[in-house]
Amino acid sequence: MPISIISLEAIILVFAICLSVESSPALGKDIVAPGAHLEKLAAGFAFTEGPASDSKGNIFFTDQPNNRIMEWSVDGKLTTFMQPCGRSNGLCFDKDGDLWACADEKNQLWRIDPHGKVKEIISDYQGKLLNGPNDVWVRPDGGLYITDPYYPRDYWHRGPIDLPCQGVYYLPPKGKELQLVIDDLQKPNGIIGTPDGKTLYVADIQGGKTYSYRIQKNGELTDKKLFCSMGSDGMTIDNEGNVYLTGNGVTVFDNSGNQILHIPIDEKWTGNICFGGKDRHLLFITASTSIYGLRMRVHGVGSQ
Repeated sequence: MPISIISLEAIILVFAICLSVESSPALGKDIVAPGAHLEKLAAGFAFTEGPASDSKGNIFFTDQPNNRIMEWSVDGKLTTFMQPCGRSNGLCFDKDGDLWACADEKNQLWRIDPHGKVKEIISDYQGKLLNGPNDVWVRPDGGLYITDPYYPRDYWHRGPIDLPCQGVYYLPPKGKELQLVIDDLQKPNGIIGTPDGKTLYVADIQGGKTYSYRIQKNGELTDKKLFCSMGSDGMTIDNEGNVYLTGNGVTVFDNSGNQILHIPIDEKWTGNICFGGKDRHLLFITASTSIYGLRMRVHGVGSQ
């Protein structure tokens, strides 16, 4: 039986609607908890950065220009954990409960115990001053990766850049010397790994791209692939493998590099992001002078 013009148009319309839904980033909204809305948790900071969640779900973040690390507890209380804090930027907890901090004031990497006692772990690379450790991710076995872009600071007392590249470095568990593992990015910034310790994502914020790498046991990175054509300041990952990038709000990609969601935030810049809270379903966002929270259906995993 021939198809009527009306029924043919209806079929075409339904087909077009299906295509538009399948390609729409709005599909990613199902990773947000039903009925949840973005909430401003606190404001009045100079510039927020580097959020990281401890094993209980308390979230630590930096108010970098004010040289302090703040704590947002699981019951919603805001306190100062450490001040001064070496102008810390990116943070990450290890399995022992120690907080690793990219101490930007003197271009160092610190380990801070739960009581606030600091140990300077790294202060140079092969005798040369680091550019400025920016973000850090601790893998399951205790080895870690740091990004080292060059952002000149007005509080530095140093000469020009010492190193030939803005790189990514690996520090073995209990190691004392960094190993350069990426040297071909323009300005590596955000970094996050999968909870199984097999894949590392690194954002080249100046190059406007994010790459994935296969992590080797000795710390080397292989099988470099373009993950998405977007750079990022900070990054995180959820239990379904979705990767969250920051800068202009928050943009979420599935593990194939397809954009599934954009969360607009009414701030000049979104610096960094992590999951926290008692059940790790709170998406915690540092954005310029404020911090935000969004309840998610998905949750955080591993080192955040």
